[in-house]
Amino acid sequence: MDIFGSFALLLAFLATVYAFVAGIVGIVTRRTLLTKSARNAGMAVFGLITLAVASLEYFFFTDDFSLAYVAAHSNHALPLYYKFSALWAGQEGSLLWWSWLLSIYVFLALFLNRKKHPELMPYVGVILAGVQTFFLVLNNFVASPFHVLASADSAGVMHMARLSEGSGLNPLLQYPEMVIHPPMLYLGYTGFTIPFAFALAALLGRYPGEKWIHITRRWTMVAWCFQGIGVLLGAHWAYAVLGWGGYWAWDPVENAALLPWITGTAFLHSVMMQEKRGMMKVWNVWLVFVTFMLCILGTSLTRTGIVSSVHAFAESSIGGWFFGFLGIVFVVCLTAWYKNRDYLRSDNQLDSLVSRESSFLFNNLILLAACFAVLWGTLFPVLSEWVTGSKISVGPPFFNKVNVPIALFLLFLTGVGPLLAWRKTSVDALQRNFAWPLVGGLIAGAVGFAFGFRSFYPLVCLILSVFVTLTIFSEFYRGARVIASRDGTNLLTAVGELTMRNTRRYGGYVVHFAMVLIFVGIAGSAFNQDIQKELKVGQSMTIGPYTILCQNFDQPSTDNYTSERATLEVFRNGHSQMMLYPERRLFLASQVTETIVANESTPVHDLYVVYAGRSPDTNLPVIHAYLNPLVKWIWFGGIVMVLGTCLAMIPDRRPAIVLRTAAERPWSDAIARSAGGSPAASPVTSSTVRRPGSPD
Repeated sequence: MDIFGSFALLLAFLATVYAFVAGIVGIVTRRTLLTKSARNAGMAVFGLITLAVASLEYFFFTDDFSLAYVAAHSNHALPLYYKFSALWAGQEGSLLWWSWLLSIYVFLALFLNRKKHPELMPYVGVILAGVQTFFLVLNNFVASPFHVLASADSAGVMHMARLSEGSGLNPLLQYPEMVIHPPMLYLGYTGFTIPFAFALAALLGRYPGEKWIHITRRWTMVAWCFQGIGVLLGAHWAYAVLGWGGYWAWDPVENAALLPWITGTAFLHSVMMQEKRGMMKVWNVWLVFVTFMLCILGTSLTRTGIVSSVHAFAESSIGGWFFGFLGIVFVVCLTAWYKNRDYLRSDNQLDSLVSRESSFLFNNLILLAACFAVLWGTLFPVLSEWVTGSKISVGPPFFNKVNVPIALFLLFLTGVGPLLAWRKTSVDALQRNFAWPLVGGLIAGAVGFAFGFRSFYPLVCLILSVFVTLTIFSEFYRGARVIASRDGTNLLTAVGELTMRNTRRYGGYVVHFAMVLIFVGIAGSAFNQDIQKELKVGQSMTIGPYTILCQNFDQPSTDNYTSERATLEVFRNGHSQMMLYPERRLFLASQVTETIVANESTPVHDLYVVYAGRSPDTNLPVIHAYLNPLVKWIWFGGIVMVLGTCLAMIPDRRPAIVLRTAAERPWSDAIARSAGGSPAASPVTSSTVRRPGSPD
């Protein structure tokens, strides 16, 4: 099976090289049959890499430790679902996993567009084949997961060896969430390759208009959503497994995963300006290019050892390959832009600072400022070592000081943008649209201050969160009220009708509301409490409204690990509320100790308890308890974000071109007037009468 897997990977490499070379020749010679042949070769790569992945998984599930990779990341006692996730536990397997996910995207992009965009798709196929070639070079010649173990006999002849037991999976990865977190994150990383390929192809082929944006909008949203899910799942994993009481420590690999999500967010906003007004064409192309390059940078940081991270693999020489590939990508993008920059001229200019265009522009500038700040802080230790010879670390205080104000300004723009009209917003519209959301936010701030909110940033976050929530609800209410009045339906039905008439716009509002929930959850960290104490059986400790009584310590074990566990009873107001069982596990194969957190989560706060081991002085068990307010809002916000993104990708209920009757015009125009815009700019009007692929 090792030969079978290696051969499948080698065939995949040859197929993608053929797709790359034949695609270029087909473009130059305009030979249609050659172009189709290249496309078919590109799609065949998916099947070949699938065979390689299945071959490697066969070794894991049969406990065949003749492969070095399997022996290093599995053992007999490892549960079956972790044997599946062990595929991406190490560098070689994770690169194979990357190639497989990328091949799925490439297959779908080529197959779904095989009869569309004949001027564009040959370029797309070549670019995708070029990216695949790089990763398949790594899979075949640099970091192959199919290396077999061997030993020499007395004559020096090498023979294949088979270990009786493997080293086991890294204990940090033996958590159910790690079966889905890396795939989600990698689906985001690899997914951004599709919009990158279409953007570069449109530039190289001088493809007319904004068609490449319409083609890739859903691809970008899918990748962006997966990237966001991956980041949040990673935060939840850190919260549940690492046992330090938090979910985000500005770790370099965490930051690297966040960066393409930030630039992808900027692109999804600014692309509407290109669709609506023909503006920011250069900006959008480079946002896509930078997002893809940040994806490559992010995956390289886990493999090079240049940054210290709990998420990183061991240091290796593979970093040179990634940085070389990044250099090639940058040169190609820069050359394509320079030679075709006249193709990217804007059709219009900014008419007013008080307009939706300006809000998108400010939004992009702030997002890129956040991206630069995070990137600078992440790479500063590396840069300082290159310049001065000593590594100067940058910790959470720097990131918080810089990014918290930026994040709050972004939250403000999230509420302001929907209230502004295209081109220019009148003073009357500003007063009408901003008045009661602003008043509501200020009232919430006053109430929060009265209840003890004294920290500046949490108080501002509360005011802005209420303000943004009210602006979002007002957008739904104004449109639904007109529809309900016209059709004689209830308001809830009218909201559904309004949403399905323009899913992209109102799905975006749902995503905005999800970000409010996440911001509220993050703001709760300002009120965290914690206490650490040595506890004997029968002793207790108090945190917030809870009293934690130690009832017992025991030592359960399985074939995979032994553990030391505390049994804690939690009381509130003298009444027993729950039982918690924090523990520390010693994994037998790796002889590594890991913390298992006990966490009772409610919408108000989390009671988070860690068995921190035994005191070196007294040998007594040490219990560390945290009371973390509002953390659950972050995870709920992630769910709402996914729902909003899915809603935004649903086609509008009405067909692309529908002629309005005279009876329909007044109510749709009424929504526009109620929102402070002109009927021509009404969101409902634009979803009722629109060109195919037109923006909201």
